[in-house]
Amino acid sequence: MFKKDEEVNIKNTETVIGQSIKVKGNFFGDGDIVVEGKLEGAIKTSNNLLVGPKAIIKADVEAKTAKISGEITGNVVVENFLEITSTAKINGDISASQISVESGAVFNGNCLMTKVEEKIEEKKDEIKK
Repeated sequence: MFKKDEEVNIKNTETVIGQSIKVKGNFFGDGDIVVEGKLEGAIKTSNNLLVGPKAIIKADVEAKTAKISGEITGNVVVENFLEITSTAKINGDISASQISVESGAVFNGNCLMTKVEEKIEEKKDEIKK
């Protein structure tokens, strides 16, 4: 979804938490989510997540792809590509198939990189049990 110098198309975004917004709660959906404000709870989307540079999230985060530029305290699980920009601060564990980390980013936690196929096989094994 996100490539260098690519702007997010707000028209295709299902949920936007603006810079002046503070919310507590859980967000679960299938569309793109943009977080520019403060969020406490949980965020899960089967699509794309963009966390702006001034965003502060205290939650576990799950997405198909994600670009993190703000602060997250919680675990981050991304199915495909995770981009961590130079302004990002992540305090929690990360799991993704592919990860890009810019110089200047802060990350305190463990990192697990697995291929999507391995995750699918693990889920199939769990279902069989």
